[in-house]
This record gives sequence, structure tokens and C-alpha cells, in this order.
Amino acid sequence: MIYLQLFIVFFQIGLFSIGGGLAAIPLIQEQIVDTHAWLSISEFTDLITIAQMTPGPIAINSATFIGIRLAGFAGAVVATLAFITPSVILVMTLAYIYNRHKQLDAVQALLNSLKPAIVAFIASAGISILQTALVDTSQLPGAPFDYVALVLFILAFICLRKTKFDPILIMLSTGLVGGMIYLIL
Repeated sequence: MIYLQLFIVFFQIGLFSIGGGLAAIPLIQEQIVDTHAWLSISEFTDLITIAQMTPGPIAINSATFIGIRLAGFAGAVVATLAFITPSVILVMTLAYIYNRHKQLDAVQALLNSLKPAIVAFIASAGISILQTALVDTSQLPGAPFDYVALVLFILAFICLRKTKFDPILIMLSTGLVGGMIYLIL
């Protein structure tokens, strides 16, 4: 019976948690702590802390940890699968619709109109990361600009665009060179 309850609860959470893993946490708390009283608020807080520290999406980690806490390994499998099932169904449905109608001009126009927005989102994230790397915002106002990081960024960018070097090798090399430079300075 616990497996069915876990499946229903986490299927509902997966279905209605739009906005990412952190948006699912209040839904999980409401179901697990308030409605079913499977965990105390203290246990839930500890679980969220562990889920946030482990690799992977926090909501899926939470589902897995709650499942294992309530019903062992099988409970973890049931809760995790229940949580991801709505997303899998949605993605498979959209993929089917796309494959069936990709030749339509309206579909191609929609996808072409989304490309600039996607590039803008990626560029915005990249610029934010670059700003964080180049300016030590913990020392505001008058935060010092990190010229070493800028030179390393430019060299890494050139290597990525102009050579066939492995990106992981470039990251490791940049980290080693930067580490040595910062130790000297």
C-alpha cells in the first residue's frame, strides 16, 4: 500500500511542480510533512539539506531519499519513477507531435522564432558567470577587476574556437596556470 501511496503522491508532485526542483520543495513538504505526516519538519529539513548537497536535481534526490526512508530501495525506485513520469510523458508527447508535424511551415516558424531567445538565455547566463569571474563582487563598491582571469578567459576562448583541443583539457590547463599565477601574486 505504501508503494501505491508513494507513486500517487510523487506523480502529483511531478505533474504540478513547474519551475524546477526548488519550486517542487513546497509541494513535497505539503504532501510529505503536512498531509501524510510521513516525516517531521525536522526530518524533512535534514533530507532537503542532504538532497541539495548530493549531485543531481534536488527534487529528484528528495523523492529518492523520501522513498528510501519510507519503503527502502523499492520505495526509492517507485518515488523517483513517479516523480519523473509526468515529464517523460510530456516530452515524449511533444517529440511525437514534432516528428509528426515538423515539415509544417508553422512549426518551423515557431522553432526559428525560439532560437534567438534560447541564444539570449545562454548568453545571459554566460555573461553573468563571466562578470562573477572577472569582478570580486564581495568587495563592492569599487570591486577590483581581475585581469588574470580575463587573460585566461580570452586564451581559453581562442583555444576552444581555433583549435581541436579537448575542452576538459583546456579547463584543467587554465585551472593549473591560474592556480600557479595566483600563488605567485
